[in-house]
Amino acid sequence: MKSETARLILLPCDSQSAQVIEAQHYENGPQIADHVKELKNDPALYGWGSWLVLRKSDGLIIGDAGFKGKPDANQQVEVGYGFLESEWGKGYATEAVECLLDWAFHKKDVIKVIAETDLDNIGSIRVLEKLGMKRTQATYDMIYWEKNKESI
Repeated sequence: MKSETARLILLPCDSQSAQVIEAQHYENGPQIADHVKELKNDPALYGWGSWLVLRKSDGLIIGDAGFKGKPDANQQVEVGYGFLESEWGKGYATEAVECLLDWAFHKKDVIKVIAETDLDNIGSIRVLEKLGMKRTQATYDMIYWEKNKESI
């Protein structure tokens, strides 16, 4: 399974992803390794964790994005993402997350996608705004977001 945009290929992480990650020496936090471990115990998590984001033009991993687990009892999932700093400001995060939102909203068990950003993470805030996510709450350090299936 994979998803594609005009400039990107998104691959859901599994045990084979480790080979691609190792070959490219990609490091962007523990989320991928944690997801692969969880996937061994619950294959239904496939697609509901980290996805590698590769640039089509050269196959380079430029980031990862994905969900923080399967849809919950309220039929919502949380999306998150992280990109190499050298790739910031090029629209890749918006393109990748839009692709994942589309993928999730085509699943019958998802009616809402949520996200959170640090209050001072202007880049992530801009990505979520461009995707039509709405602010639902803010604290002294975080902003919480949501987008409903009906709004697409």
